[in-house]
Amino acid sequence: QKGVGMNEPLVDAEGFPRDDIDLYQVRTARHNIICLQNDHKALMKQVEEALHQLHAREKEKQARDEAEARAEALGQSQGLPRAFARVNAVTPGSPASISGLQVDDEIVEFGSVNVNNFQNLQNIATVVQHSEGRPLSVTVMRGGKKVHVGLTPKRWSGKGLLG
Repeated sequence: QKGVGMNEPLVDAEGFPRDDIDLYQVRTARHNIICLQNDHKALMKQVEEALHQLHAREKEKQARDEAEARAEALGQSQGLPRAFARVNAVTPGSPASISGLQVDDEIVEFGSVNVNNFQNLQNIATVVQHSEGRPLSVTVMRGGKKVHVGLTPKRWSGKGLLG
């Protein structure tokens, strides 16, 4: 009121208190405003610190995620799938021969059987018996490369369903 803000003098040119304003009301209002400004500064400092912590955690998380992704990519490129069996014979004219299976192929997946659930050759025999006449997806390692072979177990002139 009357042009008195936060910084205007409360005394006249001769150093006496101004008689045109309520000094008590102005001083109380200034005090309240200063307290609110201090509270605002303290709150803003807390917000700033919280934001710094939040961004630091996010940066750490992003760095961890990138490191995991790099490790996983490195593991995938270097770690070829593990084989659980090796083909030691393929009879000419058999379903295995027709599908392209070769001697020394290392079997990585045979239908639903893989290195994680393979226990013995009976697992493969069971899959073959249940898949007679239906194509099976077989993944082998041949010369250090992954090769997919479509193999259909069926009766033929030789022994077994595969040969």
